[in-house]
Amino acid sequence: MAGFLRKLVPKRFRKEGVIIPVVRLQGAIMSGGGQFRPILNLANVAPVLEKAFSDKEAPAVAIAVNSPGGSPVQSRLIFTRIRELAREKQKKVLVFVEDVAASGGYMIALAGDEIIADPTSIVGSIGVVSGGFGFPELLKKIGVERRVYTAGENKVILDPFQPEKEKDIEYLKTLQLEIHEVFITMVRERRAGRLKDDETVFSGLFWSGTRGLELGLVDSLGDMRQELKRRYGPKTRLQLVTAARSLFGRRIPGVSPVSIDGLASGLATGLVEAAEEKALWSRYGL
Repeated sequence: MAGFLRKLVPKRFRKEGVIIPVVRLQGAIMSGGGQFRPILNLANVAPVLEKAFSDKEAPAVAIAVNSPGGSPVQSRLIFTRIRELAREKQKKVLVFVEDVAASGGYMIALAGDEIIADPTSIVGSIGVVSGGFGFPELLKKIGVERRVYTAGENKVILDPFQPEKEKDIEYLKTLQLEIHEVFITMVRERRAGRLKDDETVFSGLFWSGTRGLELGLVDSLGDMRQELKRRYGPKTRLQLVTAARSLFGRRIPGVSPVSIDGLASGLATGLVEAAEEKALWSRYGL
């Protein structure tokens, strides 16, 4: 009964301590639904972010990032949405790095007003990478003839079933440099006055949280619970914000009805996603 009556009292008059909404951003950053594993993209995380920032009483939102990167587009979209909500709701954003915030994961972490990492976290990898496989001799060996018809001489650029062409590689590198420059600009703007003047920061290398602090990539070392209690008092409570679920327990964002054909296609897509995700994590020994 006492608990029920306490809830009727406005939050500002309760002596319960500060409640800090916590959002966990875990997984590789990819477009799509992520039906078989957690992945990060704007469609999946936007409802959770909206919910976290809607708490009028909370002075800040804590975001735990654990991502090896992935799509630069989705990384930047998530970063932008966090910053928009922070300005709109006038909330401080505290980002806590767990195992890794690298590449696109670090791009998301830049949305924090402060970045706090564990000494053994992996941070950085400020660069752009593209990968794939080539099978120019495979079709001949299995007796298959490749037939491609295009309108536009560059429609089959970087075709994995054709030998690499120098001009295709140069074009890809041009795109990578443009994206890399966007990333560098974001880092310089968000870490202004804190980033050390060390060009190796933008070389694509990654570091421990301890070295990241020396380079100015993070602001301090610590863990979420202790840091929030230190800032807002020992009675501070962390409230994990999760996506709303449907009647059948599935998370609503990114979920759509799946037919038998769609399920088979989804399984195949899931295998590809799993391989891509494993490759991303493996770069950091995880």
